[in-house]
Amino acid sequence: MNIFCLRYFGIFFLIISFFSFFNIIYSYYFNLLSNLDNYILTFILTLISGFFLIISKKYKYEKINLFERILIVFIGYLILPILISIPYYLSLEDIGLINCYFEAISGFTSTGFTIFQEIEKLDQTLILWRSSSQWIGGLYFLFSILLLIDLFDENLKRSLTNYISLNSSEIFKQVFKIIIIYVSMTILIFIMLKLVNLRSYDAYNYSLTIISSGGFLPNNNFDITFNSELSKFILSVTMLFSFFSLFFIFNLIFFKRKNINYLSEDINILLYLLIVIVLSFIFFNYENNFLNILVSISSSVSNIGISFENIPKNLVFVFLLLVILGGSFFSTSSGLRVIKVITLIKFSINNLLSHSKPNQIYSNKLSLNKIGANITDINKYFFAIIIFIISLFLISTLLTISNLDFESSFKLGILTIMNTVNSEMYDLANLDFYNFNIFGKISLITFMIIGRIELLSVIILLKKFLFKN
Repeated sequence: MNIFCLRYFGIFFLIISFFSFFNIIYSYYFNLLSNLDNYILTFILTLISGFFLIISKKYKYEKINLFERILIVFIGYLILPILISIPYYLSLEDIGLINCYFEAISGFTSTGFTIFQEIEKLDQTLILWRSSSQWIGGLYFLFSILLLIDLFDENLKRSLTNYISLNSSEIFKQVFKIIIIYVSMTILIFIMLKLVNLRSYDAYNYSLTIISSGGFLPNNNFDITFNSELSKFILSVTMLFSFFSLFFIFNLIFFKRKNINYLSEDINILLYLLIVIVLSFIFFNYENNFLNILVSISSSVSNIGISFENIPKNLVFVFLLLVILGGSFFSTSSGLRVIKVITLIKFSINNLLSHSKPNQIYSNKLSLNKIGANITDINKYFFAIIIFIISLFLISTLLTISNLDFESSFKLGILTIMNTVNSEMYDLANLDFYNFNIFGKISLITFMIIGRIELLSVIILLKKFLFKN
């Protein structure tokens, strides 16, 4: 056991204890005492365990390889939701362990699926806890990208740092930046939502959902909460915070020409987003509901998934395609990543042109990138698409076996792998996860985790265990 592993988990134990303490204070302040003991228990358990893991000196620090880092991230996605599920299990009668774990996994992976049908009947502290689990999961996902950075190609690494393989000093520097920026952006979203007259309780929950690309809503009145044109526009803008790189605004403020690579991915996906919005305005702006469609576009590209009820049903495929493409490499969104798809398209076009004009030299370098994608990177991108197709086939098959019709299984499979909530714009708003059979819930739990760590990481783990030589 490496001391890095203990401290890594210890940090998140303490973060969970912090949100437990927040719920305790909230319960006392608003006299919501029915579930107070459950948060006190969770607070004590995570606080003591977290401090023990951090101060433990039983194990020494050793450099960890890629396999060990993948294993650490994977174990975190299994263990931390167990702690998050404690208040669900102790607060709700006849909910069952599998339902509690399903809800915790959905929150921690920022997917947004929920077994709760009538949110308003839940204790406010439990809704706060559900929203908090998404925020914690979003931060964990950003940390995991940093930990698994060696899985990514050089260009994507250079959108984050000039170091190709991070040492302990650089990791500490990036972790500190991540926490400061993540918290600051959460506060900024909260302030922006308050400007459109959301009450503090709703603004807080929505800010945790949006920054983590979570998708869980604190009430069933989404259309009423954002009924003005200004509120819809502000909502669309805030959701793009989890579409662009976490460092986008930071890099704009502290821009240096020699670090143009830091901005290259975000500039490219900004152009992609503008093209999508312009085309949608030209072709889909009927019934004067473009702001509703704009919210759906922002929600889909950010892998959040929330939408209004009044959305044209003929745009389901478009929104699903946006979900699949996803957002920035270093954001809380999921997806294949736009920059990878753009690079693959450019590489394919260059290959076709090279046959018609063999003497011409074609570059796979995207605009603002100093380094073009090499054949190894291209192979990684192509392999990622193959893995996605395999994952989609598997989850669709498993959900079909679980007595879900094929169309719903296919669409839900996409949303599960891409950690995006089911909603009206995907024509899946009426799914009842509480009444899914155990096999279906386990299948969803498995692929919600795979969606966060990617099937490539799972294959590396299996290869290490099954083929030790």
